[in-house]
Amino acid sequence: MRSKRILSTILVLIITIGLISCSGPSSEAPASTGSESAEVEITESKPTKETASSTLVATLADVKSAVVQIEAQGTFVDPEGEYTGAGRGSGFIIDPSGLAITNNHVVSGAALLKVWIGGDISKSYNAQILAVSECSDLALIDIDGDGFPYLEWYRDPITVGLEVYAAGFPLGDPEFTLTKGIVSKEQANGESSWSSVNQVIEHDATINPGNSGGPLVTSDGQIVGVNYASYAEAGQFFAIGRDTTLPIIDKFKQGDDVDSLGINAYAVSNTDGSLTGIWVSSVRSGSAADDAGLKPGDLVTTLEGLNLAEDGSLATYCDIIRTQGDENPLGMEIVRFDTGETLEGQFNGRALSVTGSFSSAGNPNNANNANSSSTDDPISNPGQFSSPNIIEVYDDGYMAISDDYGALYVEIPSSWNQIDGSLWT
Repeated sequence: MRSKRILSTILVLIITIGLISCSGPSSEAPASTGSESAEVEITESKPTKETASSTLVATLADVKSAVVQIEAQGTFVDPEGEYTGAGRGSGFIIDPSGLAITNNHVVSGAALLKVWIGGDISKSYNAQILAVSECSDLALIDIDGDGFPYLEWYRDPITVGLEVYAAGFPLGDPEFTLTKGIVSKEQANGESSWSSVNQVIEHDATINPGNSGGPLVTSDGQIVGVNYASYAEAGQFFAIGRDTTLPIIDKFKQGDDVDSLGINAYAVSNTDGSLTGIWVSSVRSGSAADDAGLKPGDLVTTLEGLNLAEDGSLATYCDIIRTQGDENPLGMEIVRFDTGETLEGQFNGRALSVTGSFSSAGNPNNANNANSSSTDDPISNPGQFSSPNIIEVYDDGYMAISDDYGALYVEIPSSWNQIDGSLWT
């Protein structure tokens, strides 16, 4: 029970730290990358029926008809144990056949998806996850049926000052919302504790928990980006831009995951940073992670010899995947708290095997040192950890948290953790 308490506090801490770069105070807001975005050819999906053009959304007033609310149900493992939960987010249809885009973090780890279209709660649809990108936080789903209203992509340059609208179903409410703003930064930093998006669009059209995965559109109802994260107190909101999204969607349509190893994961750390890694909440069946023997509840501490999550984000994890490829062997080291073991193995290669035990060594970062007697390691001294306060928990599966000083405020899916805001002593 002691290790569960410790890990719970670890998880809370790093979720806050991991969002500083993209959801911090305005003085520490994501900076422009300073590079020009690559030119992307915009190609619309071929209509699946000759009458498909009649379902194309052509006005802002009709955007609602192509925006969906998604409920993801699944079983996850966090530091408190295994539990079954459901969270809600948004998405939008891009093809009359029912292809829709959302965030990976909305659907990742789900065993069952239910979808409501255009705010109509009288009928729900089943949907299938076709492909995902862990690192770019995007997913393509296929909604049962056809002949749906759908959105098309904005074709002109996305520039500062462009009038935009954030559409979705926030706070688990079936009521559709549409908020107005402008693009305030063309290229902002998109690093977070749950993904590593190279560039995102910063805007000031208000988004709330549950807006994740919904579209950011123009006054003509054309897609500019996919809403992704927010720092509400500073009026900063972020969307994965069209030019980042479209090449990934093209690969999705070929049935390919992008920069993904098959885990639903997020960065975790203890207070002094002596234990950092990627917490595995769930593992996708048949994936590279599954084949390697990775289990929900594992902590991946290194990948290809590099420590993970030292900055509170998935940046190192995703940079390695993007450099090496997600189909090539990637060496990893694992801490498995359920059994008190450390393991080594490979994604797309050698299966995990036990290398040591921290039950006797105390510190999982030095598992083979059986003589270690440090009282400052993350296992033997839980008093070194602290956690932020819960500000508000929403019934739709999202929560808002801040640090003790109110300097940080982030909104996250509550399915990532069951949080106790008190300090462990």
